[in-house]
Amino acid sequence: MKKSIFMEKYPVYSLELLKSEITISSAKEAVEYFKEKIKNHPVAEFIAVFDHYSHTKKLNGPIMDGLLDAQNVVFCFGQAIPATKILAVRPRSIGICEFKDKIVIDFMETPKEELNTIMQEWVKSLKR
Repeated sequence: MKKSIFMEKYPVYSLELLKSEITISSAKEAVEYFKEKIKNHPVAEFIAVFDHYSHTKKLNGPIMDGLLDAQNVVFCFGQAIPATKILAVRPRSIGICEFKDKIVIDFMETPKEELNTIMQEWVKSLKR
């Protein structure tokens, strides 16, 4: 996975996966895959799926060339509320973008390193 700083302030992990090298073939299948990972995690709680592609299309907003689908799987790892500001970094979202030949997965870094590791493992385990 590649870590980068998006818009000069957001730490984001990304992985671009060719469809020929992964176990899924669409954004919709990736959504179901991540929902299952969340369901099987002892703390994580699934919240919703946001169809970002349909939302943007409905607004006649610009969509990058080649993008076929864009979904967000929204969930939370939170098991404590030690301060009010923790709610500003929750819940989590995994972005899934589908193109003709690849799927790109992105998520923002969490405050807890072990949770970044878990999400990286989920994404990397899509590879055959």
